[in-house]
Amino acid sequence: MIRTPLGADRADMAAVEQIVRSAGTSFYRGMRVLPADRRHAMYAIYAFCRIVDDIADNDGSLEEKRRALAGWRETIAELYLGRSRDAVTRVLALAIPRFRLRAEDFIAIIDGMQSDAETVVVAPGMAELDLYCDRVASAVGRLSVRAFGDSSPAADRVAFALGRALQLTNILRDIKEDSDRGRIYLPLEYLNDAGVTADPASIATAPGLPAVCERLAALAHGYFRDAFAAMDLCDRSAMKPARLMGATYDSILSAVENRGWKRLEQPVRLPKWRKLWLACRYGLF
Repeated sequence: MIRTPLGADRADMAAVEQIVRSAGTSFYRGMRVLPADRRHAMYAIYAFCRIVDDIADNDGSLEEKRRALAGWRETIAELYLGRSRDAVTRVLALAIPRFRLRAEDFIAIIDGMQSDAETVVVAPGMAELDLYCDRVASAVGRLSVRAFGDSSPAADRVAFALGRALQLTNILRDIKEDSDRGRIYLPLEYLNDAGVTADPASIATAPGLPAVCERLAALAHGYFRDAFAAMDLCDRSAMKPARLMGATYDSILSAVENRGWKRLEQPVRLPKWRKLWLACRYGLF
């Protein structure tokens, strides 16, 4: 019998892979750089993240969202007792012991989704913003680096720094989109120092906004530097996806800065040649 990745059922693998494909992101293509076992572990991690994120974003009541997320907390606990219930959890059940994935990282992601469901974020303090970044980005990173093939303390430092760098880049890119939804993810301390009122209706045109954005961009660049420095201490092959992701988002941050802070409605996208160059450089093909 031909062995399947992780020893998983083919129908389960197909179901998980379909969740990743249907998300319509570059993640599916980007994970091809990984060996089959690690690639399918990452597909299952991504599918879990997609499912809990959809719970937080759907149109259901807050009570319904809380119940659904509580159900996933129970499901994670059951996984570590060897019990699974569907395609995603059956593949995760195989990946967890293989790559020593930690329950607390799955729970941190659920915490982040619950925070998004329960709270309209408007100018969080720095400590609150950092915790948010840890839950929605760095926790995913901590699972990912283990699936990539490195569970060292240095790999956790990659996850810590790269997750924050990526999330801060998203925040800077999406200021207008977030403000249209009544949200501000820029830190309150930075807004106060620049004399910017924490009002989603006016923040996009606030005179002090560029100073806030430049300060947050400098913080993001620092996290990128820390992440790449930590990668140099890790298994080189295992860090290929992290390097590709870091280089891609570092380029996005530069593109956001080049666009400036007065044309926030203008979308920021990397040109195809740049994506191809990054993919070639970091071993996607």
